[in-house]
Formats: sequence, C-alpha cells, structure tokens
Amino acid sequence: MKKVAVLGATGAVGREMLKVLEERNFPVSELVPLASKSSAGSTVLFRGEQIAVREANERAFQGADIVLGAVANAFSKAFAPAILEAGAVYVDNSSAFRMNAEVPLVVPEINPEDAKLHKGIIANPNCSTIIALVAVNAINALSPIQSMVAATYQAVSGAGAGGTAELEAQMRAWAVGEEPKKAVFPYQIAFNLIPQIGDFQENGYTSEEMKMQNEGRKIMHLPELNVSCTCVRVPVWRSHSIAITLKTQQRLELLCVREAIAGAKGCRLVDEAQERRYPMPLETSDQDLVFVGRIRRDLTSDNGISLWCCGDQVRKGAATNAVQIAELLD
Repeated sequence: MKKVAVLGATGAVGREMLKVLEERNFPVSELVPLASKSSAGSTVLFRGEQIAVREANERAFQGADIVLGAVANAFSKAFAPAILEAGAVYVDNSSAFRMNAEVPLVVPEINPEDAKLHKGIIANPNCSTIIALVAVNAINALSPIQSMVAATYQAVSGAGAGGTAELEAQMRAWAVGEEPKKAVFPYQIAFNLIPQIGDFQENGYTSEEMKMQNEGRKIMHLPELNVSCTCVRVPVWRSHSIAITLKTQQRLELLCVREAIAGAKGCRLVDEAQERRYPMPLETSDQDLVFVGRIRRDLTSDNGISLWCCGDQVRKGAATNAVQIAELLD
C-alpha cells in the first residue's frame, strides 16, 4: 500500500488521475489531493469519500510514496525539490523534465524497463506522442521506423477545462446569432480549425510539433528518428486523432502490420474499410485503448505505411499513463 499525493488534483487531468486510481484499484493507503491555495478546503471524490484538498507547499509531500503531478511546468519545477527531499517518486505530467537525460520518459506499453532507471522523477510524455507511439510501436517491433510524417487533430479538452467551455459557449452563441467570444484559443474554434498548438520555433515548427520527434526518439530508443508533424486544434470535445505515414527499414506486408497491431498492448484494431469501420473520437473517449485503422500502403514509398489512430488524451494521453507508470514501481 502506498501513500499517494496528486499535485493539481482539482484540474481536469488531476481529477481523471483520481478516477483512474480508483478504477485500476491502485493500492492507495492514503490519498493526499493537493492544489493551489484558492482550491484548498474544497473536496474531491475518491472511493466514495469526499476528501479535503490541501494547499500545495513544500511540506505537503512528507510521507508520500508517490506524487502524481498534473500542474504546469513552472509549478512542477518549483515543487520537484521538495518531492525528492520527501523521498517520494514524482511522476510528472508536465513537459518540465521530459528531455532531461537523467529523467526516464515512459510509455508502459513501449519502454517499461526505463522506469526502473529513475532517480526520483519519471516524466509522462506529451498526449499526442503517447497516442501516436502506442499505435506504431508494434510496427517498430517488426522493422525499425526511420521516419514519420504526422498530422494531429487535437480536441479542445487538450487545452484544459477552459477549452471545452469555450467551444460550448461559442456554439451556443452561434446558435442564437451572437458573436462568439474567444479567450483560450487565439481564434474562434467553433466550426474552425487552428493549425497552431504551442509557440513557433526557429525552424517553423511549433513546440508541440517538435515533441513528437524529440520525445519519440527517447521513448522508442531511436536516436535517428525523423518526424515532420503538423498539430491542429479541432472543434472536438475529447480524444485526439492522428494521421501517420511512416517509413520502416524493411518493407512490411500489410497483413503482418494488421496482425501486429491487433495483438499489441494498448491497441485495438478497427480497420474494416468495406464496413466503414475506423477509429473516431466519439468511440475512443473515456477509455484507455488507442484505436488504429485505415492501414494502407504509402504510395510514395515502398517501405511506407499510412494509418489513422485515435485515443483519449485526458486518459491514456495523460492520467492513465501516469498511473500505469506508478504501477511499475516497487
């Protein structure tokens, strides 16, 4: 049994962590929900009990065995020293430590052994990275992936509760002829697509887009992997969708690819073109599998495979993956 603290317990991902801990029957001897001073004193529901939220401060982690983090980078960096000093293992959902060479970056279906190399902190990858890599990991096992071209179609809930509220408010405003208001996103998201997530870098890609390559190299142990990614915010409530075209070292038969994905951990093959069955956000929300379909030959490369995948970015892309990492710890 373990004393588990959830840092950011009142946010969308933090609340989902509580839900996943309960669903997976994680051995929690004591739950310590932590949040900002303004949220302290409120309650969260866990195993049928309303538990008071405590203020996150440097003393709050004493006695904890595991801390699940669901806060922004700045807060994660600020609290990490206190978590380590308390002797807890910190599973961090932010991007603060992902590219730190001393910090394992883990997707349990892909590189669970890396979690054992931790020095007190284990990083949870980006949500789109998790979904994409779970989808292609079985292919990589057949023949190493050399490159990927990806386009992500990311739900508004990926921007937090405010993203969902903004889409709903804009749709309601449109329905009655009012001018939609924007705050979370730089442009109206209702009935629109925004081809920018993250800040633009010198190479023209955004910070979100570069995560697929940088994190993918580390997780899959493919230091030469090249990824060209375009990230798009779409007016969908939940579940990210990703179109991927990849090139493998050897030419693979489609039947072998489908069989590998069908048997892969964390995947569900949904690839019945004649019956119009393929992954979609509505079917993949509020569960933990990555659905994979539309598997076909890339017409521009003999060694290329194209596919489409969908997964719940709040769960497998964040909360569930973090709890799965905690399950790997002794």
